[in-house]
Amino acid sequence: MTAKADKNAVRMHAKRLGRELTMQFLFQHGFSEESNFEKAWEYFFEQASFEHDLKENRFARKAKEYAQELLEGIFEKINEIDEVLNENAKKWDLERMALVDRNILRVASYEMLFVPDVPPIVSINEAVEIARDYSGEKAGNFINGVLNAIKDSLDRPPREAVDKL
Repeated sequence: MTAKADKNAVRMHAKRLGRELTMQFLFQHGFSEESNFEKAWEYFFEQASFEHDLKENRFARKAKEYAQELLEGIFEKINEIDEVLNENAKKWDLERMALVDRNILRVASYEMLFVPDVPPIVSINEAVEIARDYSGEKAGNFINGVLNAIKDSLDRPPREAVDKL
């Protein structure tokens, strides 16, 4: 579902849009020559605001802030995230994964490993839904399997937020 979805549909949460924006930026950034993160992000967000019909309001601001938080964390912890993904994606090298799936996994893994106020189950469910919207038919099952393996290795409750990790 995108922000342009049917007016009768439930409006998505700002964090959900933030996750989608993060995944989309990582996808686009994977093809980009732009090395200036701030410049690339601002240009991307301008395009995404048009695509998602975002107004200048609290919802858009919160989504953008959450996406920036995720992106900064992912770029800072990318080696740790990729190591965890490699350990839990049995028989799948990150480079062999579809770029969109790899980036959905990175977003959810970062949340599960480093964002204590998001329960791991929420990260998994959001990632599976995003995969259904943006990837192939079987991507949701694949992503669910990898993220469940990560969840099972965590030393935190799967259904609860925690104070600190």
